[in-house]
Amino acid sequence: MLDRPVALVTGGSRGIGRGICQALARAGYAVAINYAGNEAAARETQQSLAGGPALLSQGDVGRAADRERIVDSILAAWGRIDALVNNAGITSPGRADILDSTEDSWDRVLDVNLKGPYFLTQRVVREMIRLGERLMRPTIVNVTSISATAVSVNRGDYCISKAGLSMATKLWAVRTAEHGIRVFEVRPGIVETDMTASVREKYDRLIADGLTPIRRWGTPEDVGHAVASLISGAIPFSTGDVLHLDGGLHISRL
Repeated sequence: MLDRPVALVTGGSRGIGRGICQALARAGYAVAINYAGNEAAARETQQSLAGGPALLSQGDVGRAADRERIVDSILAAWGRIDALVNNAGITSPGRADILDSTEDSWDRVLDVNLKGPYFLTQRVVREMIRLGERLMRPTIVNVTSISATAVSVNRGDYCISKAGLSMATKLWAVRTAEHGIRVFEVRPGIVETDMTASVREKYDRLIADGLTPIRRWGTPEDVGHAVASLISGAIPFSTGDVLHLDGGLHISRL
């Protein structure tokens, strides 16, 4: 068994996932970087971790066989998983209005964004319980979105998947508390990544006009710092809670 804690970060190859991997590496974790298809980006993330223990773990979290292979490969290499960050996610293909959306889109988005992390958490929690006191601060973090509560009628399946993952956070928090496992939800708002590049001009204008009380974009580093803080055990008497990382966007204002 590796002599330092291990974190599995799904969707760790770029964007928010890369920011999380970097923050956890700085916090002393060995990091398993999961990616679905972009191996080059995953290797860039690996190289950015300044030589700390890191391995690449290819797999689509929406597929049961891939989830099993991801966990098995990490346990074979390092013998432990102390933290799971369910970050992998996709948006609605084509962003169709809910009057025009398809069952194929629904199935794909819900597989990756909700079913995948739900059952990956189930497998990892079973391993955490088996390993017991040999682990350091066992923690699950689900990365959701402001879309867990904010409606976008051109991304209905995405919104529902994030709302479902928010409830999954509470379910796993209650079920695992007796085993010393803490579960949190991190809920980003408008974050500057390659996925949001196409709407940069729109949100530059909205933020400047006061959309968010803190008038700037969020960054992957913002999310990474938050995840690392939760996993560090800095807030030990808490589980099932939501940490908003949206510059105050979620606050109702008149």
